[in-house]
This record gives sequence, structure tokens and C-alpha cells, in this order.
Amino acid sequence: MHLTAPATRRTGIRDTDGMAVASFVLGLVGLLVLNVFLGPTAIVLATVALWRGTKRRGRALLGLTLGVADLVVLVAFMQADSTISWSF
Repeated sequence: MHLTAPATRRTGIRDTDGMAVASFVLGLVGLLVLNVFLGPTAIVLATVALWRGTKRRGRALLGLTLGVADLVVLVAFMQADSTISWSF
């Protein structure tokens, strides 16, 4: 007698779709705050989602682009202020 359901094979597509959306949101928020952390995180999540074949490819590409933009903004403000951090 089995008390649990039989194991089914997970495709992971739902997980990768979540990663694509998370990369987009983190990249967008990273333009305003904590871009030194959120930018690289958005880049990694988007790359993993694309590598695993997400159905939300456009969202993952936007997350990747925004993650790179986060780092560009960080470098631009670092050059202007000559510091590692920046504020409004």
C-alpha cells in the first residue's frame, strides 16, 4: 500500500519561466536601488532561464538587458562620483 503519489518527471519549464520573470523584475528594480547586487542577479537568472529553454524568452532577454543596464548605470555613477556607491 502506497501512501504517497508516484513521482512524476518535472520538466522545470515553470521554474525557468519564474526565473525569467524574476530577472526582469530584479533588473527593473536594480535601475533604482542596489544595482550592484540586483544587476548581476538578474543577469544570472536570465542566462539560466534562457539556457534551460524558458517559454518567456522575451522576458528573460529584457531581464538580461536590464541587468547589464544596472551595471552600466553603476559604472556611470561611479565615474561621476568617484565612489563605489551612489544616491539620488
